[in-house]
Amino acid sequence: MKRQDLLGVMRDLPADRRIITALDVPGQAEALALADRLGPGGGFVKVGLELFSAAGPAVVSELIARDRNVFLDLKYHDIPNTVAKAALMGHQLGASLCTIHASAGRGALTAAANALAQAPARPDGRRPALLAVTVLTSLSQAEMYEVRPSDDAMQDSVDRLARLAWDCGCDGLVCSAADLPRLRQAVGPEPLVITPGIRPAGSSTDDQHRVATPKMAVQAGADFLVIGRPITQATDPAAALQAIAAEME
Repeated sequence: MKRQDLLGVMRDLPADRRIITALDVPGQAEALALADRLGPGGGFVKVGLELFSAAGPAVVSELIARDRNVFLDLKYHDIPNTVAKAALMGHQLGASLCTIHASAGRGALTAAANALAQAPARPDGRRPALLAVTVLTSLSQAEMYEVRPSDDAMQDSVDRLARLAWDCGCDGLVCSAADLPRLRQAVGPEPLVITPGIRPAGSSTDDQHRVATPKMAVQAGADFLVIGRPITQATDPAAALQAIAAEME
C-alpha cells in the first residue's frame, strides 16, 4: 500500500480507534484480560518492550484475533539489514504500526521503509505504518545533553530527526505534543503523528516530563494518542477510554 493511501485509511478511523491503550503489563494473560476490559471501542493497543519480551509474537496474534489493532512499539535501532527484517516480521505478524528510532540514521530508516513498501500485501491489503521516534518524552533537555552533547535545543533535535525520517520514507512520527506545533511547521500536515505522554486534566504525570491533555494534543496536530495508566488503572477502563475519545472530538 502506498504511503498516501495508508495514511488516509489510518486517519479515517473513529476517535476511539485512534486512542492506543498501552498494555504495559508483564505477561500475555494480563494483556488479554486488560484488552477485553477495554470493550468494543478499545480497538487499538500497544505492545511494547515489556510485554513483547515476556510473551513474544503470540500475544500480537491473540490481540489481533480479538479485533485489536496492534501498535508494535519495539523502537528498532540497529544496522539497516536488521531493522529491515524486523519491520518485515511486524508486517507478517499483522501489526498496524511499528516504530524505529530516527537516530538509527538514514541507512536504517530507508531500509525499514523500503522493506515495508515492497512487502507482499496482507489479506487486509495493509502494511504497518512505520513511525520514527524523535526524542523520547521521558527525556529532559539536561538528560538529552548527557547522551547527545550538542548546542541544539530539544525542539531543534526533534525537527531535524523528523525531517530526516520523512525524507527516508517513514510514514509518520512519534513525538511529544509539546513539540507538535513547531514540528508541523517543519514537516507539514502529511506525516502521521502518534503522541505519547498524554494525561487527562488532573491526572498524575508519573514519569513523563513533557505531557499534554488529549484535547491539547489533537489541537496541536496529533492523529493518534498513546495512553496508559489513565485508562489501564481506571476502575472502568472502557468508560475511561470513551471519556477521552469524547474529549478528542
